[in-house]
Amino acid sequence: MIKVAMTSVYVDDVTRAHAFYTDVLGFETRTHLDLGGGTLFVTVGAADGAQQDLQLLLEPGQGPIAEPYRKAVYEAGLPAIVFSVDDIQAEYERLIALGVRFTHGPQEQGPIIAAVLDDTVGNLIQLAQPKG
Repeated sequence: MIKVAMTSVYVDDVTRAHAFYTDVLGFETRTHLDLGGGTLFVTVGAADGAQQDLQLLLEPGQGPIAEPYRKAVYEAGLPAIVFSVDDIQAEYERLIALGVRFTHGPQEQGPIIAAVLDDTVGNLIQLAQPKG
């Protein structure tokens, strides 16, 4: 069986992204390595032991390929990644109280309820909860 072990999201500042993804969104740090020359290798994952075999790499988003891609996706209003939540309304209210900017609050979209937030480091992130 093949499973996803790691995926990445391009960010414009790995240190700021790490703070946002852990302090605000609630992920835990899985890996934090200084590779030298100002390059960090940072992964985060779901807290409380959930999804231990899945990590999100906070990938430096500068460069001739990543930067135009990231900007185009953001300007098109497309989420760079989707996170599932158990209670989207509660997460929305918690994040609003922390000052997170949403491009839209919870709304029905087919089989899910979705909201989209700005991660402050160059991406739109969708939160999704199955309906019912």
